[in-house]
Amino acid sequence: MYHPAAWIWFAAALFILLGDTALLHAKDDPAQLYPETISVLQKLHASEVQAHLRYLSFAKVAIADGHTNIAHMFKALAASESIHAKNFKRILSSLGSATTSIDPSSITTSTTKENLKFATNVELSEIDVEYPRYIKRISGEAHEEALKYIKYAWQAEHQHRDLIKEIRSGTGMFFSMLLKRFRGRDGKYYVCQNCGSTVTELPQQACPICYRTLDIYVEVPKP
Repeated sequence: MYHPAAWIWFAAALFILLGDTALLHAKDDPAQLYPETISVLQKLHASEVQAHLRYLSFAKVAIADGHTNIAHMFKALAASESIHAKNFKRILSSLGSATTSIDPSSITTSTTKENLKFATNVELSEIDVEYPRYIKRISGEAHEEALKYIKYAWQAEHQHRDLIKEIRSGTGMFFSMLLKRFRGRDGKYYVCQNCGSTVTELPQQACPICYRTLDIYVEVPKP
């Protein structure tokens, strides 16, 4: 026998069940849980890949100009940016999100003098503007690994600025003196393969950024 009330109760129960199931799926969907984190990681990954390619291009120009030590520094910066990009890609993959490809032909270079100016300005912008803004943007979603590795990259960018800060005042009329100083150097660069920390001397005990043991560092070969 047909009972309208029973069908109403059945339909209501089914609606609630389906709603609960959809809610459970939404809670398991990274795109629903971490939309800002994914968006920021995608932007940062693209930015780090571009930086990696750009610094490699700058190194080639420096070699062609006879500035081997400057090329060495650019190679170290490129190696660090590559670590950041790999970390961001790995976290995005764990969230089920893809990265965008970067066209190498979009990377432009100039003279070594202009490339040094550009590198200095980019590092300053990333340190003072981009990373603080991104960290604030994703803090509410509390994805611990994303926050940790973005902060690692931010700290490494501070190291990059320290490596090239003397260039900021040397790319004007004293550029020839700057080049002379760089030519006279026989420096080394080491990059942490976990966080991208970039140093000219190995720390005494552990990486100053991620605190991994010193065997995580790899020396960047001279060009």
